[in-house]
Amino acid sequence: MKDFDSIPALMADLGARAKAAAAELAFASAERKHAALIAAAEAVWARRAEIIEANKKDLEFGRDKGLSPAMMDRLMLDESRIQGMVDGLRTVADQTDPVGEILTEWDMPSGLHIQRVRTPLGVIGVIYESRPNVTADAGALCLKSGNAVILRGGSESFHSSGAIHACLVEGLKAANLPEDSIQLVPTRDRAAVQELLTMTDFVDVIVPRGGKGLVGLVQREARVPVFAHLEGIVHIYIDKAADPAKTLEVVLNAKTRRTGICGAAECLLIHQDIAETLGRDVITALLAAGVEVHAEGSLALDGVLKATDEDWGKEFLDSIIAAKPVADIDEAIAHIRQFGSNHTDCIMTEDAQAAARFFERLDSAILMHNASTQFADGGEFGMGAEIGIATGKMHARGPVGAAQLTSFQYLVRGNGTVRA
Repeated sequence: MKDFDSIPALMADLGARAKAAAAELAFASAERKHAALIAAAEAVWARRAEIIEANKKDLEFGRDKGLSPAMMDRLMLDESRIQGMVDGLRTVADQTDPVGEILTEWDMPSGLHIQRVRTPLGVIGVIYESRPNVTADAGALCLKSGNAVILRGGSESFHSSGAIHACLVEGLKAANLPEDSIQLVPTRDRAAVQELLTMTDFVDVIVPRGGKGLVGLVQREARVPVFAHLEGIVHIYIDKAADPAKTLEVVLNAKTRRTGICGAAECLLIHQDIAETLGRDVITALLAAGVEVHAEGSLALDGVLKATDEDWGKEFLDSIIAAKPVADIDEAIAHIRQFGSNHTDCIMTEDAQAAARFFERLDSAILMHNASTQFADGGEFGMGAEIGIATGKMHARGPVGAAQLTSFQYLVRGNGTVRA
């Protein structure tokens, strides 16, 4: 890894180059962006052996750093996951180009014709941890939406991200688009993050994708606007009218499919009327699947650890889940309002009125009914990929795909029109 004498100078150079590239990308044709992404997908697959070799270095670094099994799983790339990256690149490539889309238009009595049209944001800084596939996802979505991007991957995914980035640049070259459209910060030095957060002359928005520590740092230190991707403190409320078979399948998938992703379930709230029947069946099934359960009240079975105050509002990102009985749906809603992170929450019920009440009274970015929270993913929403799940309320919310990485401008046409 190269040492840099001046991190501020390095980052200023990246920023200036990104800004110049963004000016070109803003009017790049849909066909050229499509060609770049298809060429990048082909390069990723052709160079998959190199990417896996680079990933081995990162896995060794992660083991030396003492990363948890869930974090190591997030870091690991194999041929199947690389195929997923390729599929994501192709899906984003094939989506309708959002830039230039007319959102609405109208005529005024004055004679003006007004259009509101999608435009790129400009330069996006993406700061992420562990998951090297974010390099491909973020690069693809920013390119599709006409934005230049500066990627700053986690120190543990340094080599993998570099190998994937090289494929994205290959795609840009093939389509004759500016190579500086997708840049990767070439150092693990944390000072680069501090610089990126304050580069208001060059960067239009920062997207942090990682744990509470990273997002908190970004929100405290950034002078550039931020699309916050906060913790996934994901709740599932099992209503008294829940279907037992559906509930068992959904809860097990939501917790165990991949424990280290932000859509993994972290807390179960179970209606007291079914706590000793379906509730106990769910807890037993989780224990059998190797999940450590922290519970209270009638859910505290043999093999279950007693829940403490620290278990509520905690993102475990591991094979651990908290559980408690609640008196009714309103107590469940109150608990989620107090301890949730406005990311994703789910209700299991066959009662349409209960589901409607849950949807009406909670303000999470994603609300689900009878579906695994592991679907909280841009790819599963038909976006091809996502740059994160935004939990704020300004501009982008939920899975951030290409369309969410745009702003708009007004195009106003007259015919010698003057104001009275």
